[in-house]
Amino acid sequence: MTEAQQDAFAELSYEEAREQLVAVVAKLEAGGVSLEDSLALWERGEALAQRCEEWLEGARRRLDAARRQPEAGAPGSGE
Repeated sequence: MTEAQQDAFAELSYEEAREQLVAVVAKLEAGGVSLEDSLALWERGEALAQRCEEWLEGARRRLDAARRQPEAGAPGSGE
């Protein structure tokens, strides 16, 4: 994958990447495309799946960080 393609994937929101991934999977499942096109679709799908995983991992980290923060106004929180 080229650097320009990686940059394009990096700008996708989770929803955009997921939607494109669903479309890629549907095309692959439908068949009727050449081997070369199938491989290109597969590679695109892998990149989109990776982008979705990056978004989900980021969300997990944010949730974990939020859980470690004491609640504002809770006893012992200093507020």
